[in-house]
Amino acid sequence: MNKIELIRKPVEKELGEFKLLFDDSLKSSTPLLNEVLSYIKKRNGKMMRPILVLLMAKLFAAPNASTLHAALSLELLHTASLVHDDVVDESNQRRGQSSVNAMYDNKVSVLVGDYLLATSLKHAAVTGQIELVDLVSRLGQELSEGEIIQLANINNLDFSEEIYFDVIRKKTAALFTASAECGAVSVKASEGNIKLAALFGEMIGIAFQIKDDIFDYFENEELGKPTGNDMLEGKLTLPALYVLNNKAGEKYRQLALKIRAFEASRDEIEDFVRFVKQEGGIEYAQNVMYDYRNRALALLPETADESVREALTMYIDYVIERNK
Repeated sequence: MNKIELIRKPVEKELGEFKLLFDDSLKSSTPLLNEVLSYIKKRNGKMMRPILVLLMAKLFAAPNASTLHAALSLELLHTASLVHDDVVDESNQRRGQSSVNAMYDNKVSVLVGDYLLATSLKHAAVTGQIELVDLVSRLGQELSEGEIIQLANINNLDFSEEIYFDVIRKKTAALFTASAECGAVSVKASEGNIKLAALFGEMIGIAFQIKDDIFDYFENEELGKPTGNDMLEGKLTLPALYVLNNKAGEKYRQLALKIRAFEASRDEIEDFVRFVKQEGGIEYAQNVMYDYRNRALALLPETADESVREALTMYIDYVIERNK
């Protein structure tokens, strides 16, 4: 068994039920909409967030129908956000495959994203738990707010780690936070355990995004994300922020501002990438990532089912050890 198979083993049955529900939700009697939804379905990934919903539910009780619909609601909201993000970022690829806006156009992408958002809220409502509807709605707000903070930060002359973490808490970690929290809420866990679940998800989500940011400093065609791609979009992530605040002179601070203003050439970005790697930016980011990993694992109750604890431990290790 590979690591993903081991991670999902405690919830294999529930995950099978989730996949049937997910596939059924991506169907329409409108031909063009059905075509786009079928394309999205084919691009479906490893289902890391639904697995987290199911594992976190099982940490406290048996997953139920509400767990499945909550997991589906979050996955559809996540999918919608990716479709909309590719339009905002004018991106033609998503994880090495053509994005929806590249295959069709921006108008179709925005409308399909809206359809997925509406379907997401429909499945949250099916649970009959207002707490889950509230969670999904707040997640939609946080994802949008994270994008806006990131856009506003492009004109910022400071290189703030605080703003960086604020953005990733709302953009990436919020999805993991909501996934873990929804799992606990769906099985009516105690208030204390729901808070524990949310914090566990947040730790994983932050570690996940730091790992993604590290990828940007290394060539990997599988990712569809060449070195410096974040910087081509004016984004400075944790490795760069550490070096800018601790190691960089005026030359590279000015270059960083050019990157934010979309004025840096590819050669200048490559020079900046080399500088960040040379000055220990990657090692710093890795240390922070492992710190979040350890903080997450410390939250797992020792009295919980051993197979679920092991799966959640492997889950976060997979997040920080993955190569794409």
